[in-house]
Amino acid sequence: MSGSTITNQMRRLRFDHGEMTQQALADLIGVTRQTVNAIELGKYSPSLEVAFRIADVFGVALERVFQYGRKDTASR
Repeated sequence: MSGSTITNQMRRLRFDHGEMTQQALADLIGVTRQTVNAIELGKYSPSLEVAFRIADVFGVALERVFQYGRKDTASR
């Protein structure tokens, strides 16, 4: 699966929700701030449960937080 990537809108959503800090989000979803940072940077993919918790905090669909696609589609 090296030809695919997961991107996310967590930083934008945090900003849109009163400039929520990574620590505040981490506390709400039950992970460390370092985990939130790694997810935002695309260095770590969260479990499905954590992904749903993140979407729930922001009150949006999972697809609004995370997007999955092939790397080669970015050049289109």
